[in-house]
Amino acid sequence: MIAIIDYDAGNLTSVARALSYIGAECIVTHSVKDIESAERLIFPGVGAAGSAMDSLKRLGMDKAIKDAFDSGKAILGICLGTQIIMEYSQEDGGTPCLGIIPGTVREFPRKMKADDGSALKIPHIGWNRISVKKEHPLLSGAGENEEFYFVHSYYPSPTDLSHVIAETDYGISFASVIGFRNIIATQFHPEKSGRPGLSLLKNFCEWKP
Repeated sequence: MIAIIDYDAGNLTSVARALSYIGAECIVTHSVKDIESAERLIFPGVGAAGSAMDSLKRLGMDKAIKDAFDSGKAILGICLGTQIIMEYSQEDGGTPCLGIIPGTVREFPRKMKADDGSALKIPHIGWNRISVKKEHPLLSGAGENEEFYFVHSYYPSPTDLSHVIAETDYGISFASVIGFRNIIATQFHPEKSGRPGLSLLKNFCEWKP
């Protein structure tokens, strides 16, 4: 059973639908007991870091997620869930986060330009490639030119570069997949990324960290 963590941060139905499509059993929950009993966790989310951390603390899930990580349970972060596992986010005037992976969540610089000199819009919305920097079972079968769907204005910046699994270029090069021990996290949305995203979710369901 996979527990999809519900902390009032959206996009849960699309994650559950994608898991159902690949035949994975899941439950959307805000229950600490469900998190404790699940085989693995998916920590998705869209929205802002400050309100997300407020919800996690109110529901007691901040400790439950850290306990699950300490127990060795496989965890997948998605988008805001990826940012929240870092130590600190620049969003909302500065937000202390879960601190599972050391580093900071940074805002994209303003007035970035593409290679042709055109202005890049923030938030970064749409399809973009990933460049794999470190082999990981989650990305098994992913081609070098594989594209995934992004929607974000902030990005994770791990202190230890060994935690960077893949990068993406959007004006700057940023970490788009990060991982440490039994946690792996994507800045993009695999549940909205078609066949490559479904393949990634299937790999997560089979991953034995």
